Amino acid sequence: MTKSLFTVEAILAATGGRSDIDPATPINSISIDSRELGPDALFVAIKGDRFDGHDFVDTALGNGAAAALVARGDGERRVVVADALEGLAAIGRAARARSRAIIVGVTGSVGKTTTKEAIRVVFEAAGQTHASIKSFNNHWGVPLMLARFPEDAQFGVFEMGMSAPDEIRPLAKIVRPHIAVITTIAPAHLESFGSLEGIARAKAEIFEGLEPGGAVVINADHPQLGVLLDAAEAAGVARVFTYGEAAGVDWRIVEIETAADRSFATIEHDGERLALVLNVPGRHMIANATAALAVSHLAGVEPAVALRALAGFGAQAGRGQRSVLGPSEKPLLLIDESYNANTASMNAALDTFAAQAAPGGRKIVILGDMLELGAQSANLHASLKAAVDGSGADRVYLVGKEMTALSDALGADSVTAHTHTAQEMAEIVLNDLAYGDAVMVKGSNGVGLTSIVAKIRQRFESN
Repeated sequence: MTKSLFTVEAILAATGGRSDIDPATPINSISIDSRELGPDALFVAIKGDRFDGHDFVDTALGNGAAAALVARGDGERRVVVADALEGLAAIGRAARARSRAIIVGVTGSVGKTTTKEAIRVVFEAAGQTHASIKSFNNHWGVPLMLARFPEDAQFGVFEMGMSAPDEIRPLAKIVRPHIAVITTIAPAHLESFGSLEGIARAKAEIFEGLEPGGAVVINADHPQLGVLLDAAEAAGVARVFTYGEAAGVDWRIVEIETAADRSFATIEHDGERLALVLNVPGRHMIANATAALAVSHLAGVEPAVALRALAGFGAQAGRGQRSVLGPSEKPLLLIDESYNANTASMNAALDTFAAQAAPGGRKIVILGDMLELGAQSANLHASLKAAVDGSGADRVYLVGKEMTALSDALGADSVTAHTHTAQEMAEIVLNDLAYGDAVMVKGSNGVGLTSIVAKIRQRFESN
């Protein structure tokens, strides 16, 4: 008989709440969305910026939830606590306390979700694995992912994000990773930190939650490496490992080759040479996979198992996912990079697109604003000119007011169209695209380019 995730009795013990529900009632899933409830679900009525889960408690219970964790409103099938979000965190802490799994925490300005997924793929080849879904990496996403942590999982992988200082620290202290990964430092959310050094120091907060004797894995290919190494030393971390293309790192990437849909590299570690093959293009993808190799080694996974798992690893929706749409003899190639953007990821995506040939038509880029860059926004957007020119794009579409700086840098003759909203751009693009084209869509999630991706899919999949 499969053991339940929790019982109501365990929920009450973790949260200090009160309820008249039978304590033996099983809880096998936990959700904050009344529309997405698993079996024997506990609905947690957290209060967000735009919604209050308490408004949806009756809906959740009507949709089949076994119980609701609430901060107000007595009634049947309710567990009442002082604060629902803190109650969720308490459940997460309880799940973490009982776990005997090897736990990994991942943060960084660029590539943290892809790196988390690469680690997940490797761990799943070695044993039962629980990992954060989507980008559930903030003050409610991390506790929710921890609360869903099965007691018998052998591995756990949790992503941690931030938009301001002092946000990683509490997440790291609840996750308590055995291995902490920092992918890289780049100007994401720059307006909240003022400098790349400030971003690095904030990312280094993850070290403060590291389990005693734990290890740190850090990308060395950025100028803020010294800041991170100093922070690790200050936090008392003795086991620090680096990876990247730089000389002298613990896991060195050499002999890189990228094709239209694959990547190859040799990884040098401790006198060994490992042949890495990925089912996705891009130097940045090789770096993400190398982090997964380093983590898996620390977790005791055999290199052959890790390399075999990574050979089947592909990009996710919004993060480089490739779709071939329409007739096989002359399809449209869609590269979806619509979820996130800063200068590092923009340059990486454009560099990868430079090696991409169109199936039989033109190369097209649709680029949206990079958000939260503060006073440096205009200069950072303009700095993309070289990468855009080098991408080989035949047509360039720009979306958002911040892209005005790039538009000016490129010149009117090089920009096909520039709109302030994705909605305005969608009709323009759809009227221009044709089978045979290769189109890459890249921008910050807040710009809404995912809507353009969806409309391209709808138009070209249906014909």
